Amino acid sequence: MSGFSKGHRRVDIKLSWDPAPLGAPAHDLDLVAAAYPAADPYGPPAYLVHFDSRAPDGTIILQRESRDGRGYGADEVLTLDLYRVSESYGRIVVGVAIQQPGARLPFGEVARPKALVLEGHTELARHDLAQLPDATAATIAEFTREGSGTWRLESLSRGYDADPVEFAQVMGAAREG
Repeated sequence: MSGFSKGHRRVDIKLSWDPAPLGAPAHDLDLVAAAYPAADPYGPPAYLVHFDSRAPDGTIILQRESRDGRGYGADEVLTLDLYRVSESYGRIVVGVAIQQPGARLPFGEVARPKALVLEGHTELARHDLAQLPDATAATIAEFTREGSGTWRLESLSRGYDADPVEFAQVMGAAREG
């Protein structure tokens, strides 16, 4: 396919899961986005967006946050206004981390954990996080700024055995091989 492309402009990442069984501690999954400088796209993130935070310029916002998966439709929604992201950023990685104080909870023990990447009503990627049964965190999307200034999406399914703090430090590391 050839022609003019504006790339991705405004993208929503929607995360959902079913509540924990009756009597069990709530399952808390969190969307996390990390923005990396164009000058060092695989170095440390310039900033993170997660529960109770947003991008300094408002271009990445967590619109909805659930601590237990009890809701209708998406439990968490992260919006990326890519067309407004400063040219000083060249890469944004989005992931999911399980927050389970006092216990290790992998995706395989969470009922129906899934993530959708959407642009408007168009589905760009779908992730069944149960396919990473031993992981406690996962990267699901990488947006990279092209030379033309447009954003390209790479759908990811990379699992990690890391708590949310560790995950934030490694989620954007360069992939080997």
